[in-house]
Amino acid sequence: MEKTYNIRITGLVQGVGFRPFIYRIATHHQLRGTVENRNDGVKILVQGKNRNVEDFLIKLKTESPPASFIQSLEVAKKDFKPFKDFRILKSKNLSQDITLVSPDIAVCSDCLKDMQTQPHRIDYPFINCTNCGPRFTIIRDLPYDRPQTTMNEFRMCQRCDNEYHDVGDRRFHAQPIACNYCGPEYSLYLEGKEITGLSKILAVMEVMLNNGKVIAIKGLGGFFLACDALNSEAVNRLRKIKIREGKPFAVMFRDIEAVRKYAFVDEYEVGKITSWQRPIVLLKTRSELVPGVSMGFPTTGAMLPYMPFHYLLFEKIGLEALVLTSGNLADEPIVIENEKALDIFLPGCDAVLTYNRAVHNRVDDSVTMLVNGKERPLRRSRGYVPAPVYLDMDVEGIVAVGAELVNCFCVGKGKQAILSQHIGDLKNLETYEFFLESFNRFKKLFRVEPKLIVCDMHPEYLSTKFALQTGLPVFTVQHHHAHIASCMAEHGLDTQVIGVSFDGIGLGDDGNIWGGEFLVCDLSDYQRVVHFDYHPMPGGDQATLNPWRMAVSYLYSIFGHDLHALNLPFMKDLDPGMLKIIVQMIEKNVNCPQTSSAGRLFDAVSALTGICTVSTFHAEAPMRLEAAINSQSDESYDFVYNKTISVTPMIRQIVNDLQRSLPASYIAIKFHNTIVNIIYEVVTGLKSMFNINKVVLSGGTFQNRYILEKIEKKLERSGFQLYLHEKVPCNDGGIALGQIAIAAKKLKTGVVP
Repeated sequence: MEKTYNIRITGLVQGVGFRPFIYRIATHHQLRGTVENRNDGVKILVQGKNRNVEDFLIKLKTESPPASFIQSLEVAKKDFKPFKDFRILKSKNLSQDITLVSPDIAVCSDCLKDMQTQPHRIDYPFINCTNCGPRFTIIRDLPYDRPQTTMNEFRMCQRCDNEYHDVGDRRFHAQPIACNYCGPEYSLYLEGKEITGLSKILAVMEVMLNNGKVIAIKGLGGFFLACDALNSEAVNRLRKIKIREGKPFAVMFRDIEAVRKYAFVDEYEVGKITSWQRPIVLLKTRSELVPGVSMGFPTTGAMLPYMPFHYLLFEKIGLEALVLTSGNLADEPIVIENEKALDIFLPGCDAVLTYNRAVHNRVDDSVTMLVNGKERPLRRSRGYVPAPVYLDMDVEGIVAVGAELVNCFCVGKGKQAILSQHIGDLKNLETYEFFLESFNRFKKLFRVEPKLIVCDMHPEYLSTKFALQTGLPVFTVQHHHAHIASCMAEHGLDTQVIGVSFDGIGLGDDGNIWGGEFLVCDLSDYQRVVHFDYHPMPGGDQATLNPWRMAVSYLYSIFGHDLHALNLPFMKDLDPGMLKIIVQMIEKNVNCPQTSSAGRLFDAVSALTGICTVSTFHAEAPMRLEAAINSQSDESYDFVYNKTISVTPMIRQIVNDLQRSLPASYIAIKFHNTIVNIIYEVVTGLKSMFNINKVVLSGGTFQNRYILEKIEKKLERSGFQLYLHEKVPCNDGGIALGQIAIAAKKLKTGVVP
């Protein structure tokens, strides 16, 4: 006997070939009915024999498209209604509910084959299908249909239109479908002229890139600057164009074999670097490209081609690797407009490559690393956004605006926390405008009507000021509580945990700068139980740019003002007059906020060893201190702790090692081992004191691969239940998730307005 069933599916089920997939498995099992996209999910009516429906439901879960994700699947019997066949209905927009928007998906292997065989798509640089191609970067509104994307300006030719409506074709309802005759086109601008025609463009780019030229190239989510990664002169010139002194560049390799030539890559890293997200993966360097790429760091930020054009370019130019860095100047957002790119990058670059499809939502490349076989996101953007984090609580109408650095905001929809793409540091007008633009677009796209806005308690953050100007009820969250809560939200935790929150800066309840914190907390509240001793931070934020100031601060607290008597090498290059001023500032407590920051401790040791006395980019000193480790050792320094952690014994021992002319690499590994020991001993003590076995680690310090590898293994061997970030960054890019989780919990208990 035949029956009719009503099926509703939510999750990532639009823009990923889900309806054609449903059609194929339904017809394969002799089922009749309909499938339609709606803004609240995918609705399916199926009619047929019970056994066939059961098989259909099994395949629906086990054979769904690679980029899809089924969050919920509801099946209900429906009154019998005769259907003649199975059809795909036109999309409907029925309510304020939403289905998920797909992140951008790297070009698939089937499309790469089509690019060589389909007559109308031979070398077509925008080839895509229902399983791959641009999604988030081109969508303007839901539901995800062509008129709601920036492909609306391109009218399909008859052949593409036939494919689009042919349910047996892989491009059935592929919204960005086009070909060489009806799709977007590239243009190359150089020397005051425009070159069109892909073959001509590639021929010119081949000559330019092989001769050390720098080209601005429009990618999926904005422009990138590219040059030969094995040409020192080109790489150094690119640094000047981008106004980027010491930060490493990302590299796009031709294929996985080229990656293996220059970097060590294990099976987990291969899986991630070849995934449909195609992030930049931080790998240990095997063979250096040129010094100007990694700038002395022992890692390479590697990625593989993800646009059809990338494959065509590598095939033509014959190079193994290209520097491919975000197309922006200094700390400004990535450029997305063709006209602005021409204004900014010419004449600095030798050419600018554009195409005539608009980027609606700008995104940088995502950055990740794998530690102990698990993914640890560092920057969450292309390929990941706007996939939500699913929560066990209602966050409808709550929006969280994040912090100041590496900003991401978060909007609440039902039980989904939807984080924005990487925005950047909210310290200039351009980035703040990008924040506002993206914030308003997320509200519209995801049908969010804000009822509560959550922010950091630091009053000078632009994100906090924005929150206070909205006129909405505002709830402030302490920075380090938000860090721990963000990791808890990832793992669905709502119980007391020991939270270790190590980072560079965050305003504390006592008005001081926190950053080396051990908390006992849940989502409702927290208790600060142990922290690093306070030390003066001479000049406030200037100390983060000049790590030598923190070195002087620690030395002064131990040895007094006669620092020259220590005869430490790093002090020989300091301006004596400036050193005197800094000592006087500390003595008189002038513009010297007190800090317990782990990040500032890393700064101090990095400067003490002479590794990094002045930072050219955020967190350079801690990064270079980690990079200095070049051997294995279990040696460490001493410390003492009760209510606070004193590293005075360690600083004394480091000074002694320096006076004995021991190498910086030796001091670096002993220092890192000491930090691991501090975490382990304090957490072990708190477990006994509070009878808590769950430990959460969060904050930018845990981007340190050495510390993360060591402490994870050490705590797990001791039987702790350890929770680390796997979905959002441990740095401030994930803090909005913690803010929204805390606010939802407070709202549920009636604490917030």
